[in-house]
Amino acid sequence: MVRTYGVQVIRRVAHPGRGFTQGLLSEGGTVWESVGNYRQSELRRYALADDKSGRRSGTRGDGGGTLDARVKLPPEFFAEGICRVGDSIWQLTWKELVAFRWDAVSLTLRDKVRFNREGWGICAVAALGPSGEPTTPEVVTSNGTDELVRRDPDTLEQRGIVHVRCQGARVQWLNDLTWADGLVWANVAGTDCLAGIDLTSGEVTDIVDAGAAAERHGRDPQAIMNGIAATATPREFLLTGKTWRSIRQVRLVPRRGGGRAERLLRGWHA
Repeated sequence: MVRTYGVQVIRRVAHPGRGFTQGLLSEGGTVWESVGNYRQSELRRYALADDKSGRRSGTRGDGGGTLDARVKLPPEFFAEGICRVGDSIWQLTWKELVAFRWDAVSLTLRDKVRFNREGWGICAVAALGPSGEPTTPEVVTSNGTDELVRRDPDTLEQRGIVHVRCQGARVQWLNDLTWADGLVWANVAGTDCLAGIDLTSGEVTDIVDAGAAAERHGRDPQAIMNGIAATATPREFLLTGKTWRSIRQVRLVPRRGGGRAERLLRGWHA
């Protein structure tokens, strides 16, 4: 039985810089964002503003809000998803098959490694160690298909492939990822839907119609919902999109199915 939800928008804040969002990560009041496009790719860090102006100390973002730190990638790289492992941030690239490892605080480059497949989204799996300490046993990446790849959190070496299905049908266009409540949660590119995925079976157990959190950019087909970050509160996420004006904090609200599986499966170009 697939659980279905809508969303309630409980907070709306400025999206600093209005970047071409490819990855989003939240910890406490701090957000890291991966911004894409060649010659424009960056890793950014900022605190969520509590007012509409988003005015705080730091560097003013081009589209509202304030950036605390930012680092540009070389022009030949197209930045994609991000996740945190320990005190580092992994940042994927699209077709370049290179991942950057950054210091989470200073945003200084620590390492650069090769990995297989296109990079789209990445998330860190959270678990408890033998003494109850938080650990990251693996990370998971997407590449816009129906496959998720389980990887070593320190080297990004591939460990296994998970084929994602919803009621027997393939779920393609898996994009940005986050980990929450024992599931991988994915943006499905070209839709306002989120998928909660059991990493062991590959089954979609939860479908979210996040249309209530969407911005409309009718003249820009690239301005899709992308960027999902779990918060410390269960069943609450930060959502945004490419060049969107705002970031929304949303709470999942149970609803009946009503065709959400069909929308999830439709994807970007169907």
